[in-house]
Parts: sequence; C-alpha cells; structure tokens
Amino acid sequence: MSGRAQLMWDEAVTGYDFGPDHPMDPVRLALTRRLVDAFGLDKDVEVVAAKPAGESTLRLVHRQDYIEAVKAASMDPEAARGAYGIGTMDDPAFAGMHEVSAMIAGQSVGAAEAVWRGEALHAVNFAGGLHHAMPGGASGFCIYNDASLAIARLLELGAERVAYIDVDVHHGDGVQAAFWEDPRVLTVSLHEHPRTLFPQTGWPEETGAEAAEGSAVNLALPAGTGDAGWLRAFHAVVPELVADFRPQVLVTQHGADTHFEDPLAHLAVSLDAQRAVQVACHELAHEYADGRWIALGGGGYAVVEVVPRSWTHLVAIAAGREIAPETVIPEGWRQEVFARTRQLAPARMTDGRWPVSYAGWEAGYDPADRLDQAVLATRRAVFPLRGLLA
Repeated sequence: MSGRAQLMWDEAVTGYDFGPDHPMDPVRLALTRRLVDAFGLDKDVEVVAAKPAGESTLRLVHRQDYIEAVKAASMDPEAARGAYGIGTMDDPAFAGMHEVSAMIAGQSVGAAEAVWRGEALHAVNFAGGLHHAMPGGASGFCIYNDASLAIARLLELGAERVAYIDVDVHHGDGVQAAFWEDPRVLTVSLHEHPRTLFPQTGWPEETGAEAAEGSAVNLALPAGTGDAGWLRAFHAVVPELVADFRPQVLVTQHGADTHFEDPLAHLAVSLDAQRAVQVACHELAHEYADGRWIALGGGGYAVVEVVPRSWTHLVAIAAGREIAPETVIPEGWRQEVFARTRQLAPARMTDGRWPVSYAGWEAGYDPADRLDQAVLATRRAVFPLRGLLA
C-alpha cells in the first residue's frame, strides 16, 4: 500500500454555487485550496481529479427518478418548484447542478477506490461531506450524498466493515438513512441537539433498524458546548465504538460549522479543538483500520475566518506534515483573501486555544451536567446493543 496521501481536487467543484445570497459560498473551497498550496502541501500529497460519478454509481444510493429530477433542474433551473427538495430556499436549482454535484461525488468515490485498492493510505475531499442528501431528495444544501456513495462503493468493492464518523454541527441524517438497515456500516454522528438545529433528527434513541441495531450512533450536544465538552463527548463515545467495530476503512466528515463564529449554529468550538479531533480520527484510522482513512469536508459558513484553516489542517494531517497551530499564515494568501472577499484574513493557524484540554470520561461523570447527560444517553442507548458497558 502506498503511504502517500491523495488530495481529491478539480477546480470545477467551485461551480457548486447556489447563488450570491446563499451561505454555502464556494469561495470557501477556492480559499482552502489556495491555502493548501500556500503551505506547500502539494509536495506532500498527490493531487488527483477523479472522474464525475456516473449514473450507475449514483444509483448505489440515489433513486433513478431523483437523479432524473436533478438533471432536469440542471437543464432548466427556472422550472424547479420544490419537487424532490430542489428549487427551495436551502437548495435552489442552478444551471449545471447535476454535473458539478456528480463531480463532487466522484471525488469521494475516487478517494474510496484509491484507499481500498492501496493506491493511497489517506485521501481527502474537502469539497465533499454533503451528508444531508437523501436517496430520493435534496436537503440541507446537499444534492448528491458523496459520503454515502463513497461508503457504498467500498461495500461494492468488498469491504465488510466501514465506520463513518461525522463531527459536523448538523446530524448526518442522509448517511444514517442510507445505511440504517446495514450492519456493515457503523455511523456515528456528533452534533448539536435536534431541539435547536436542523434537521431535527439525531436523537440518541435512533440506533438502527432491527437487523442492524447499534449500528447508528447519535450524540446530541447541548447548544453552547465548547472545546472541553466537545472533546470530552467525542472521546467518551467514539474510540470505544471504533475499537469494538474494527473497521477496515474509516470515513470521517469534518464540517467546520461547530466553530463559535459559524453563523448557522450554536456550538462554541474552536479551530484548535477541530484540529484535535482531526488528529484523533487519523490516529483511530491507524490503530483500527490499518491506516485506511477517507476524510471529507462538510458544512462551514465562516468562509474566510474558519473553513480554509480547518480544512488545511485536515489536509496537512493526512499528508503527514502537521501545521503547528501557532504558524503564521503566508502573506500572499491573506492578500488573496482580501482581493476576493474584501475581508481581513486570520494571521495564524490557531484561535489561541492550543493545546486544548478536556476531562476524560474514565475519571467519572456528573449526572447533573447537561453535557454528561448527553453522553450518558448515547452510551445507554447504543453500548449494550454492541455488548459494551454503558
């Protein structure tokens, strides 16, 4: 197996553009790619442009009638009136929507193929992680569910156990739905509580269909959860489940919208804590999946201040060339940010909270604490189903 990491990238993915007033501004992708280049990470990864996902691949997850609806809206955006979730405020139709959505999906599927076949040990598609798309409809800024397609392709290639960890602030509902009945896939989502955030799913009691009980795991965190609570929750649930499941491949989704500056959600996580979880996922892949790691992007709507730094850290970790948090950001990139957005760019690769610390679960818990109550709810719902002590 090659130890080299792949960065899945085609400039065409920046055409995933819902319009100037939509929060998912594709400049976040372009700026991330430029920051990766500014740090010279291109020398440490193989940059690969995979082909778009074809219809047979898309049908691994999505219904044919939905694919046809996306194509029709792509050809005539004005005719989209909300059917199949297309033409809504969240998911406006735009010309070329099918083509660019298939391109993003193709990068994640290509990552899965490269890692499974041993062409790369790690692969990153930060344009991916569009985890809300359902088999028969668009949802939450997501047209095709590239994360589910990557997992489905791994299963098609012969994988028997795939673990999916989603740390986006929103519940990974589309991926959970795709594999609800499949015990070969363990889906773990760490997200803001559904009482306070879209898509209002991801309750701890959602544990999988009867034939796959315990294969869906949901950790719903109270609004306002910060670094210490977020890391405590992650480490109280995720490593033990991954150790028990022993996946052949680890797929992770790293939405940057848990950040305290994100305008669409209510957690209070720093860039430094996001980086700590990225490092933890990398370590879990090496400890339990022979290093096979596919890392995806996701949400993130602080498009200058947060997203490019978070996902550049992710690429650097996968490349084996971690960027120290205190590192000064190259001036050329900061100038490009201002030229593109008229916003001032951050100066360093940290929010000033490194090293982040948290109290481990093994030291005990407080039954009156809201964060600990959330962790307990998840452990009690899922762990006994997997033969683990709650």
